[in-house]
Amino acid sequence: MTQPWLLCIHNIPPKPPYLRAKVSRRLAALGAVALKNSVYILPDAEPQRENLIWLAKEIVQGGGKAYVCRAMFDGIDGGEYSDADIRKLFVEARETDYRNLAAEFQAAFKSLNAPAETLCTEGVMGWNQDLKTRYENILRIDYFGTPGRGTIEGMLAAFEEWLAAGTRKSRPEEKVLSPKDYRGRTWVTRSGVHVDRIASAWLIRRFIDPEAAFRFDARKKTEKDILFDMVEGDFTHEGPMCTFEVMLKRFHLDSDAALAVLGEIIHDMDLDADAPSRPESPGILALLNGICLETDMDEKRVEDGSRVLDTLYAHFQRSGRNA
Repeated sequence: MTQPWLLCIHNIPPKPPYLRAKVSRRLAALGAVALKNSVYILPDAEPQRENLIWLAKEIVQGGGKAYVCRAMFDGIDGGEYSDADIRKLFVEARETDYRNLAAEFQAAFKSLNAPAETLCTEGVMGWNQDLKTRYENILRIDYFGTPGRGTIEGMLAAFEEWLAAGTRKSRPEEKVLSPKDYRGRTWVTRSGVHVDRIASAWLIRRFIDPEAAFRFDARKKTEKDILFDMVEGDFTHEGPMCTFEVMLKRFHLDSDAALAVLGEIIHDMDLDADAPSRPESPGILALLNGICLETDMDEKRVEDGSRVLDTLYAHFQRSGRNA
């Protein structure tokens, strides 16, 4: 089904000089993307429509011209844009926002693995709150659930887990968990699964419970539910480790060399996409991004992503760690 869109077409005079800058800031805050010079677009919905109408009025009051109109893009008859092309512009814009935000906080995130005396709770709380506020500002204009948000969500989970622990003192040795104690349960996580949650779901069905049931809605929880990759989950980020790595460690699956390599790749894709440790990571991330862009259905994302991970696991089993 073709998405309805809103166009804001404006002509702003050179004076007063502040008007052009003001309009640019407002359009950026709304998450609008440029189609042409002075032609901006947003998904058609009541909040965007109201904001664009008010902005158009301000432009007119400032001596310029502005029009807000509804449009459809079907890409037929030689049209420059299709509906998919427009969506891609929004996804690319938000991917850039998430990538830049992750880069700013990468050093802080990696410091969570430093000795306890080098960090203070107030500092981590400040990083966490700043990252959360800026992430929510991007999320508000992420109209199509851009996959890149998973990296920020992973960082937030790591900060919040560190704070919940209350201290960075070494934990007592944890007992290795047995898969048989986790069978016949429902595994629960947030909707909109991406890298870490897709990989964790694959790990659960492949190595813990082949009949595992999943629910992608964490608003309800029963005694038989196991929460993963979310704040206060049974399995979630710990320090600089993503959920997949935590599960490998707690079930002692990291002794499997092929799974250990996959752990490094999942970590790269989820938390360190700009500086991956494995050369395969960018290509695999592109595959998973493509899967997520093809469907909003979480079970389908897990199903399709699991086929990719099955193939990778078989490859690393045959080729060894350094393939």
